[in-house]
Amino acid sequence: MNKIEGRSLQLAYTDVGAGPAVVLLHGYPFNRSMWREQVEELRGSYRVIAPGVRGHGESKVAPPPATMEEMAADVSTLLERLNISRAVIGGLSMGGYVALAFYRLFPERVRSLILADTRAQADTDEGKRNRAVQEEKALQEGMEVIADSLLPKLLTVETIANRPDIVKRLREMMVKTAPEGAAAALQGMAQRRDQTSFLSRIISPTLIIVGREDSITPVAEAEMMHREMPGSRLEIVENAGHVSNMEQPTEFNRVLLKFLHDLGG
Repeated sequence: MNKIEGRSLQLAYTDVGAGPAVVLLHGYPFNRSMWREQVEELRGSYRVIAPGVRGHGESKVAPPPATMEEMAADVSTLLERLNISRAVIGGLSMGGYVALAFYRLFPERVRSLILADTRAQADTDEGKRNRAVQEEKALQEGMEVIADSLLPKLLTVETIANRPDIVKRLREMMVKTAPEGAAAALQGMAQRRDQTSFLSRIISPTLIIVGREDSITPVAEAEMMHREMPGSRLEIVENAGHVSNMEQPTEFNRVLLKFLHDLGG
């Protein structure tokens, strides 16, 4: 495990392989291990950087809120420390929010974008209330309660019934997340800006991936992003929910590799 440290920053990260840099940002309330299959697939041809965002995994909990802009700035600091000037920036769910914030803040550092199972819209008022309830539960009752409530929304019915290894792996990631880190991220997501009107200004090649059965960020929202982003590519992963990279890693990796190959490196 690698770490960078600063006055208010301590990030754990994976850094393997050689070649063009690809940054993979995990979702809430997971950790960088969710990208295990993608790291293994890409490391032969790419330099793969998978940070643990603040407050998740082995990365330090910072005072709330953990905004998407702060997380994006953390990624920028990490890339500077690693002497990487430009990279493919990809993220799933909350990681996608961070990727969009990174592009807004540091467009010259983005070679291309990967937006997986995410959305451009800000939270609705109801969504903000739900995050506040979830924050209180995390702090008062612990992450086991959060994991049990989220699991049915993250995975397909078939996966939950027939693939206990994925269910166990996902639940363990959530349970190991510090409640304070989860709470800070929930506050940050509730406060995030609406990026819908910004999409048409993104000129970097962009891959949008979504699980066909994603109930949290449905296909319709991925299709909207695709319409608004000139030159973007939309891929729908069958038999997958909100964590399409874990449920269908072979198909996810196939479309990811084709996109990266078409970039010319």
